[in-house]
Amino acid sequence: MKVLVTGGAGYIGSHTAKALRTAGYEPVVYDNLFRGHRGAVRWGEFEFGAITDRARIAEVLRKHEIQAVIHLAALAYVGESMSEPGMYLETNVGGTMALLESMRIVGVNRLVFSSTCATYGVPETLPLAESQSQNPTNLYGETKRMAEKMIQWYAGLCGLQWIALRYFNAAGADPDAETGELHTPETHLLPLAIEAALDPSRPLQVLGVDYDTPDGTAIRDYVHVSDLAAAHVLALRRLEAGHPSAAFNLGTGAGVSVRQVVEAVARVSGKKPAVRETARRAGDPPALVADASLARRALGWVPVFTGIESVAQTAWNWRLNPLRKAWMEAQSAWREAR
Repeated sequence: MKVLVTGGAGYIGSHTAKALRTAGYEPVVYDNLFRGHRGAVRWGEFEFGAITDRARIAEVLRKHEIQAVIHLAALAYVGESMSEPGMYLETNVGGTMALLESMRIVGVNRLVFSSTCATYGVPETLPLAESQSQNPTNLYGETKRMAEKMIQWYAGLCGLQWIALRYFNAAGADPDAETGELHTPETHLLPLAIEAALDPSRPLQVLGVDYDTPDGTAIRDYVHVSDLAAAHVLALRRLEAGHPSAAFNLGTGAGVSVRQVVEAVARVSGKKPAVRETARRAGDPPALVADASLARRALGWVPVFTGIESVAQTAWNWRLNPLRKAWMEAQSAWREAR
């Protein structure tokens, strides 16, 4: 089966493409390289294009005789979504609509959608289950919620089969160090803590130390990116088997504080990250932890990486990998050429 992976040159997308190829699928990566990396496309053919370009998407679907789509192409910075609302609505909502229309016209009816726990907003209870109402507190989460609603409408009107995977905090890197996390700008805690360990002049900003948590810092559910990638393969198989469409949380069910992440980086690197304590970020809940029992039952998904230290080790290995630097250089050359 040929599977289109939108955003496949990105962090989660590249790991997903590798997981698909390992499982016997033929991934085709569709990306505009705005924040993805050409060097990350190693497990399938590459097609350049914008997620908002209906004609281009339809062309690629037909050219490769695509039978299913994994839709990861999106903008995903919470703060940026609040300062650049038009860009987020155009890409995350308009892009999803363009993809759905292209799939309808070409006749592709299987979709695995990359969603987020940000669609829930402030949790009513913890751990957070799929039954909780979706009340996003930022525009990024709202665009993903809107995309989920559009997908459900297309399912009802056009026979689309879908699965939405609501990630908690993606972290880590490919255990073989063949791909990893490389964002510009970087906003994720684990790579920022690693940078702070390597360069004390760039301390990690700890946003809030007065939460009602055991050590005063915010708690999140860090799920390894390779475990997320594996869930996409399982979701695709569920659709192939004809099971009903559904949404699933993806998390470990274990909360880890900011201080615990810093301590894990110190252990795997042998270097203590420099930190600077600052005020809380508006809208950040004290804790977000997943109830992923539904994904375990329905998908058979069980995370392999269950401790923050093992996740941090893979991220550290990737940070020291020369391939990462080669990606940066190649991306700079590509941008200059364009």
